[in-house]
Amino acid sequence: MNATETGRLHELAEFLKTRRARLTPAEAGLPEGGRRRTPGLRRAEVAMLAGMSVDWYTWLEQGRDIQASAQVLDSLARALRLDAGERRHLYLLALKQLPAELRAGAGTVSPTLQRLLDAQGPNPAVVIDQRMDLVGWNEAARLTYGDYPNMTMRDRNTLWRTFMGEDLRRMLGDKWEKQARRRMAQFRANFAKFPGDSWWIEMIEAMNEASPEFRAWWPEHDILDAEEGTKLLLHPHAGMLAFDHISFHPTNAPELTVTVNLPLPEYDTAVKLRALMAAER
Repeated sequence: MNATETGRLHELAEFLKTRRARLTPAEAGLPEGGRRRTPGLRRAEVAMLAGMSVDWYTWLEQGRDIQASAQVLDSLARALRLDAGERRHLYLLALKQLPAELRAGAGTVSPTLQRLLDAQGPNPAVVIDQRMDLVGWNEAARLTYGDYPNMTMRDRNTLWRTFMGEDLRRMLGDKWEKQARRRMAQFRANFAKFPGDSWWIEMIEAMNEASPEFRAWWPEHDILDAEEGTKLLLHPHAGMLAFDHISFHPTNAPELTVTVNLPLPEYDTAVKLRALMAAER
């Protein structure tokens, strides 16, 4: 086991110990049981509340390399009275992935996150979930990339639209193949987190049927996480636009990816974006 895995298991062990120590028997619905040498619950009590053996729970707190299922982690989260953020942290430490409900479906853009998007002004900003569905955008993104509010959910999937959206293909021009391969590789990297999930299987089947390029490239098994870089677009009204972009995950919604496009000096991109927005007022 390498140092990274050792460190992850150590963090998991320490996290469980601290959550156990802060919970009193009364809070857990247990009798006090006499004097206690240390604060909080005993290992045996946590194991009982979570419906597992004392030995198995002890091995977790010792940082042993054992596989915990989602069902076991949820039982532990309930036994230790973990809040939503702590439960996510437990999953990341134990399974290196988020709980299924945060990974499987469309994400939700909070009012605070929407205000952040809107505050970007002429900088196009979007939010995608792990299915690569676009779930949030600002006005600059709508004017730059397309009329998102009137698109179907399928058309707002960034993989589907990259391959099947003729308008986006025209805007990308000779950069389309590079962008399409990048999107497909990002999609495959996310797909690995959802083995056997029916939505992903159906989406891959639909892409294979609809796109000859996807059908040809998918067997190559390219893997790519989201990366920053320069993007050129030939906008139908504004002409050529050039962007850098930066992506990040909100702390309270790590299943979402926020991408902000930053206009570059080339092609007077910022001036053109402001003009697009002014024309809408």
